[in-house]
Formats: sequence, structure tokens, C-alpha cells
Amino acid sequence: SSNGWRYGFSALLWLPVLAYALFTRKVGPPLLKAAIVPSLFNAAGQSLFASAHYLIDPGLLTFGLRLQLVFVTLAAAILFVPERRLIRTKPFLLGLVLVFSGTLSTIVLDAQFGQRATTVGITLAIGSGVLFAGYALSVRYFMTKESPILSFAAISLYTAVLLLVGMVVFGADHGARVWSLPASELGLLALSSVIGIALGHVFYYVSIQRLGIAVTAGVIQLQPVLVAILSATLL
Repeated sequence: SSNGWRYGFSALLWLPVLAYALFTRKVGPPLLKAAIVPSLFNAAGQSLFASAHYLIDPGLLTFGLRLQLVFVTLAAAILFVPERRLIRTKPFLLGLVLVFSGTLSTIVLDAQFGQRATTVGITLAIGSGVLFAGYALSVRYFMTKESPILSFAAISLYTAVLLLVGMVVFGADHGARVWSLPASELGLLALSSVIGIALGHVFYYVSIQRLGIAVTAGVIQLQPVLVAILSATLL
């Protein structure tokens, strides 16, 4: 339900931009067709990601999620020739080993693991990481020649439709329970839609275009560190 509303709101924000581009024929059916595969990966990953929050702390969740770097790197080396030179460098390979071993160590050595997280939660976090890796790779493969804004406008629309269907079928009160939230929580829901989805994904697409998938995936390893600090402060 949270992702149904958040992606629905994000899609509404970008829909006028996409509609104008289609109306003026700046883009056409090729863009809409190219957005299908990334949208499927994104919708599935978002579903696991949102579900994991109910079974694991945000800090530990983002560490599990960042294992996607491993999957992104392996697939990028196979699919994209320009990425291979960076991936072969010793510092990058060392970073890859540190991410993998650090995440597993955090899970295995955490004395309070059973109290603050579950095996299912970790599985959902890692599973969402695998799907987000597929999402990033498909954006790189299918959308690299398109405008980042128009690319995400199309992908957010498809993703929103898929998540809204899931919300109506599986959500509490078919998603209508959101209207029982206090105004402050509705505000946070809308704010997270703008920051985490409408703007965050567009910046992500720009990074993929300009830096490549491997560098972008490496830089966002800062996410679990920042989330852990803010989580300890706010929660």
C-alpha cells in the first residue's frame, strides 16, 4: 500500500512531462516499449523492499540491499564492455569483497539479530537487491539513449500501475486505510515519494548515463552508512 500510493503520486508528478513529450512527438512508442522490462524489475523489487521494512531494521535492511553491487558487477561485466576495465581494477574488487563480507558479518555477528530482524526479512532485503540490480542493468541496457526524466516518467507510470493493482488486491482496505493516517504521516508519505522516488530515481538515471552502472552502484554504498546513522538518531 505504501508503495502503491508513493509510486502513484510520483507517476502523477511526471505524467504531464511524459504526456507533453508524447504530444509533441519528442518521444514515441520506442520509449514506452523500452520501459517495460525495467518497470517489471522495479515493481517486483519495490514490493520486496517495502515488505522487508516490517521484518528488519532500516539500517540492516540497507546493508542487505547493497549486496546488489555484487550482482550488478557480475552482470555489468558480461553485458557492457566499457564497464569491464573498472571492474577488473584491484580497488574495485577489494571494495566488492568488503561489501559482501561486511554484510554477511553484520548479519552473522549481530547478537540481537533475532530480536530486530528475521531470516525472512534478510531474504526479502537480499531478494530486493537482486531485483534492483536487474532494474539498474535494464535501465542501462534499454534506456541509456533516452532522457533520464522521460525514461523515469514512463517507468514510474508502469510501475505505479503494477503496484496499485497489488495494493487493491492485497492491501488493507484495498489501500484506503491510508486516509486514517494523521496528517503528519501523510506528509511523510508524500515527501518520501518526492525525495525517494520522483527525484531520487531521476538522479540515479543521470548517474548511470554519465558514470556507468558499476561506479554508480559503488557510490550508493554510502546509503547504508547514512541510513544507519539517521536510524540510530531518529528511531
